[in-house]
Amino acid sequence: MSEAADPPTWRGGWLNRLVARPGFQSWASKFPLTRRRARSDGAALFDVVQGFVQSQVLMALVELDIFRRLRAGPQSAETLGRACDVPADRMQILLQAGAALGLLKRKRGTFALARKGAALMGVPGLEAMIRHHKAFYDDLRDPVALLRGPEETQLSQFWPYVFGGDVPAREAGIYSDLMAQSQRLVAEDTLRAVSLKGVRHLLDVGGGTGAFLEAAGQAAPQIEMTLFDLPSVVPDAQTRFDRVGMTDRVRIVPGSFHTDSLPAGADAVSLIRVLYDHSDDTVRALLAAVFDALPPGGRLIVSEPMGGGARPDRAGDVYFAFYTMAMQTGRARSAADVEALLGEAGFTQIHSPPPARAYVTRTLTARRPD
Repeated sequence: MSEAADPPTWRGGWLNRLVARPGFQSWASKFPLTRRRARSDGAALFDVVQGFVQSQVLMALVELDIFRRLRAGPQSAETLGRACDVPADRMQILLQAGAALGLLKRKRGTFALARKGAALMGVPGLEAMIRHHKAFYDDLRDPVALLRGPEETQLSQFWPYVFGGDVPAREAGIYSDLMAQSQRLVAEDTLRAVSLKGVRHLLDVGGGTGAFLEAAGQAAPQIEMTLFDLPSVVPDAQTRFDRVGMTDRVRIVPGSFHTDSLPAGADAVSLIRVLYDHSDDTVRALLAAVFDALPPGGRLIVSEPMGGGARPDRAGDVYFAFYTMAMQTGRARSAADVEALLGEAGFTQIHSPPPARAYVTRTLTARRPD
C-alpha cells in the first residue's frame, strides 16, 4: 500500500468516504437540502487555506503603520502610498485586502479605520507581537521540517531564557518589553478570574519586569509582593515599581528557578505564562519547589494559554501549540494536563474557572494541603 493510500480507519466511515468524493461535493453544492452546508464548509476550508496570506496582509498593515496613519481620518491609496514609499496601485491592493478582512473600510474612494482596526491598536502589545511574528513565520515556512525537529529555530534564539541560563541585557530587554506589553491583558483576565482576598504575601515566579505584580498590587493594596526572575530582567522591574509607587511593597530577588531556591515567606505564588514555556520535567521540578516554598494552606495561581484537550481549541491547539514547538521547549497543555501535574506535585483543591478570553489565558488555582 502506498503512503498516500487511505488508512484502515476509513472502514465504516461511510459518510466521510462519501463527502470526500469530488463528485459528491459538486452535487451537494447544488442540491437545495445540502448546498448551504456544502458552501459553508467550502468557505471555511478556503479561509484556512488563505490564512497565512491574511496574516501577511496584517503584518504589512502594521509594518507600514497604516492603522496609526488613518487615526486622523480617511486617506487615499495615493496619499498612503507616497507616505510609505509603495506604488499607489499596490497600496490600493493592500488597503482593499484590509477592508476585506474588516480592519479597514472604504469611504468615497478613500480608506478609513474600521472598528476591528481601531480595536487592534487598543490591545496592549498586539502590534509588537505581530511584528515579532517574523521569526515565528520563518520557522513555519517549512512546517514539516519543524515537526521533525530542527536543531535550531528562530524562536529558540529569540527566547533563550527558557533553556535555563541568564541572557545578555540587550536580548533580555527585547523579550522583556514584548512580554510586559502583552502581560497587561493576561493580568486583567487572571485577576478577573482569581481573588487575592486573604493573601498576605504574593511571590511571582518568572515575573519579568513586574507587569503582573503591578496589576496585582493595584487590585489588592494590602498585600506584600516578591518578584523572582533572571538577573538581567529585574532591573527594569525596579524602574516599574519606582514609577508606580510600589517600591516599599515589592522585594525583587534575582535568580533562576532552574538553579536557585525560591524566596521564602509568601503564602501565595503566581506562575503567569511560565509553565507552557518549559518541558514536563522542568515543570515538575518547579511545581515541587513551589510546593515546598508555600506554607500549609498556601495558594498557587497558574495562568497561561492552554490547549483544549478532548475539545481542541483554535488558540491553544493551533497557535500556541506550534509557537511552543518552534521555541523548542514547552507545550500548550490542556487544563486537565496542568491539573494532573499539580496533583502529582501534591496540590489539592484545584479549580479552573471559565476563562473570559481563552485566547488570552486560562487560570487554575490550587492549594498546598493543610
